[in-house]
Amino acid sequence: MTRSGLASQLLAALDTNQTLEPITRKDPAFDIGAAYAVSAEILHRRRGRGERAVGRKIGFTNRFIWPEYGVSAPMWAHVYDTTVTYLDEPFGRIRVAQLSQPRLEPEIVLHFAEAPGLATSDAELLSAIDWIAHGFEIVQTHFPNWHFQLPDTIADFGLHGALIVGPRRNVADLGDVADELRTFTITLDNSRDATLHGAGSNVLGSPLLAAQHLLKVLEDQKDFEPVHADEIVTTGTLLSPPSIAAGETWTTEVSGIDLPGLRLELE
Repeated sequence: MTRSGLASQLLAALDTNQTLEPITRKDPAFDIGAAYAVSAEILHRRRGRGERAVGRKIGFTNRFIWPEYGVSAPMWAHVYDTTVTYLDEPFGRIRVAQLSQPRLEPEIVLHFAEAPGLATSDAELLSAIDWIAHGFEIVQTHFPNWHFQLPDTIADFGLHGALIVGPRRNVADLGDVADELRTFTITLDNSRDATLHGAGSNVLGSPLLAAQHLLKVLEDQKDFEPVHADEIVTTGTLLSPPSIAAGETWTTEVSGIDLPGLRLELE
């Protein structure tokens, strides 16, 4: 199938909450380059129907979950004004019934006041960032039972379903933020009995290193613009993401950096 045909098929699955056979199962030659070509077509289509790309998500930055998903490298995709919600307080609600097999990822979100260019150090990157937040990405897949290969996930919107951005903190108010982003820890609990633990070091060593990885990847991807001013970048899950469902409440507690924990009710 052509990249245009795959984009149409995936957008239809997104809009109707349907599952599909993995692309790589039907076409073993479908590789990462082909997947990003589909992603570029999807970006064009979504802009054409009125959605505005407002940033990027980086996926699979947490090497500890690679064996679970059968992948061995990060990937990325766009996030849109239709998929991002900002919270002024550390609690919120979101509908999940329209998402396909959703899972919850506690993450660190960076906002770029200036284009970061090819920043290669924490200091260079932080000089372009004005605020940082803790947030949740809700990921989804349109392939049954979360069975896929890495190119499938890239084409499938980078598994992005929704992004909830918690209260923002100015970088200038966070102290030694580069060190804190490497060393902070997080706990995720739900309204039943699940407790999960994670850390900033889980995402390629630090959320800042995850962002630097994205900048390097984009340098070689001529179908896409580099990260520019006023974009957000969410840097990947800090722990193994649990499956979620309407009616649940999930809370986080963050230690080692001045970012509030969040409470999220699912509808």
